[in-house]
Amino acid sequence: MIIGHISDTHILAPASDHPAAQLRADCLRRCIADINRQQPDVVIFTGDTVQHGAPEEYAHLRELLAPLEAPLYLIPGNRDDNAALRSAFSDRPYLPEEGGFLHYAIDDHAIRLIAIDSTLPGERMGAFCPARQAWLDAALSDQPERPTMLFIHHPPFDIDDHYVGGYRRPEDASALAGVVSRHPQVKGLLCGHVHCVTERSWSGTVGRVMSSIAVDVRKDVGETEASGPLYLLHHVSGESGLLSRTRRAEHTR
Repeated sequence: MIIGHISDTHILAPASDHPAAQLRADCLRRCIADINRQQPDVVIFTGDTVQHGAPEEYAHLRELLAPLEAPLYLIPGNRDDNAALRSAFSDRPYLPEEGGFLHYAIDDHAIRLIAIDSTLPGERMGAFCPARQAWLDAALSDQPERPTMLFIHHPPFDIDDHYVGGYRRPEDASALAGVVSRHPQVKGLLCGHVHCVTERSWSGTVGRVMSSIAVDVRKDVGETEASGPLYLLHHVSGESGLLSRTRRAEHTR
């Protein structure tokens, strides 16, 4: 199974006077066009979809995502507003209609997908409270033999000096690791948030972090490389696990 992975687009409203508003939209357009050429089975979007959580930003995001051909599964990041995101994508049957968390499981593909909502209203840092711990443990216990990929906005592990202890309560990150360690069918955890591409061995599996598609906020490249948006392609199987590669979106014009 091939998973396209995008994150941290930070889309602004078309009328925004932010100097990067058009750039960010163009970066996403280029990625969508390139993803369509690669024909992944699904695309996951690990949060910070828009900049301010505003309805007009989500309306613009929907327009930009409309050409995507593969099924899209998205989760919120700290920049998102859960209620506004839920409203804007109310036609997506996988998003819970009720409750405070936008987490869910997808059983329609060769690899099971489980989305984890790590957001805390009004906070930049992540959270994984007891209610979410119980939900994830139950979801994983439901199909213990089926290869599964998890995706979340906040990485539950340190990245560098700029991302240490990324959860409001350190015990939340430890609790997430504890839940995953009890379920060996997990083939990997896919994350966003930190605007760089990296990976870590974590809790008996591997954590992969996607950079920001918005090149103006990306941290993992030099100035000479900053013109091209990046995304990840993950190849996942029950036998070989998770293999990932970074792809630069080609120019479309």
